[in-house]
Amino acid sequence: MAGLSAWFWNERFWLPHNVTWADLENPAPGVEYPKVGHLFTALPLALGIFVVRILFERFIASPCARSLHIHQGAGRRAQPNAVLEKVFTSITKSPWMWDTRHCWYGYPYQAMTPGLYHYYVTELAFYWSLMFSQFTDIKRKDFLIMFIHHLATVSLISFSYVNNMARVGSLVLCVHDASDFLLEAAKMTNYAKCQRLCDFLFIVFSVAFFITRLVIYPIWILNSTMFESWAIVGPYPSWWLFNVLLLVLQVLHIIWSYLIARIAIKAILRGKVGNDVRSDIESSSEDESASPTQGFKTSPHPCKGENGTNGHCASAKARAQNHNSW
Repeated sequence: MAGLSAWFWNERFWLPHNVTWADLENPAPGVEYPKVGHLFTALPLALGIFVVRILFERFIASPCARSLHIHQGAGRRAQPNAVLEKVFTSITKSPWMWDTRHCWYGYPYQAMTPGLYHYYVTELAFYWSLMFSQFTDIKRKDFLIMFIHHLATVSLISFSYVNNMARVGSLVLCVHDASDFLLEAAKMTNYAKCQRLCDFLFIVFSVAFFITRLVIYPIWILNSTMFESWAIVGPYPSWWLFNVLLLVLQVLHIIWSYLIARIAIKAILRGKVGNDVRSDIESSSEDESASPTQGFKTSPHPCKGENGTNGHCASAKARAQNHNSW
């Protein structure tokens, strides 16, 4: 086991040249570096999130949905200011949020701030909870794909934390979080039969998705991880793996953008948003309905792939869905 551990934690893979794990073990007083043990904090937090979600859906969300007669399948830039920029850059505690080169200055000797630590652990716990909840949610035909996605996301978050790439990792998380809540809001308005609001939110989500995933992510983040880091830190084995994973993520963004564009075009032609072709509930049931149903099924994004409800207030007919477009 000792030999396996030494092979896995090989410093020549994980760290830049001339840096060892011992260099990161004894930081200056008041300074904290990421440690593998920190990641275990996310597991009990993930369990807590999972329990809170179950309780919320059973005892709060379901009664509210019934009272509103919501049933499964029912259809319903600033001008540059040099003075402000100077003040901001002088007082901000997260300079890498506005200048990505700060993701690499002093790497890997970058202190882990409490805010960044809690953000990372919370995000990691959230994705662990999504993996747990997949086994209690209504099973959809993209179950395996989403499970692999959540597993890859947990691995990427953990990898970037252990490798002390938490600064650029936080930017990746922020870019993905920026549009996710809009899709969830659109789903809820669709369930509540507020079709006009649903269409509006879906349009806003689509625009936010395209801007964050096809513009900001490649031009801002990938440029930093591939070129700025090369110039400041230089490549090393885990650097290559990290960038390959981020490029794979960009490929997924392009695929999901294509699917969203298809949905948007059909919505324009129909006059309203319909169903998601990718992830309807499995139609193995013999009583499959022939009529189309409305309602978003799963999120076409790589961060939060689950739909906010696990079907506790759904009827038995929830398994009889039509596999058409949205």
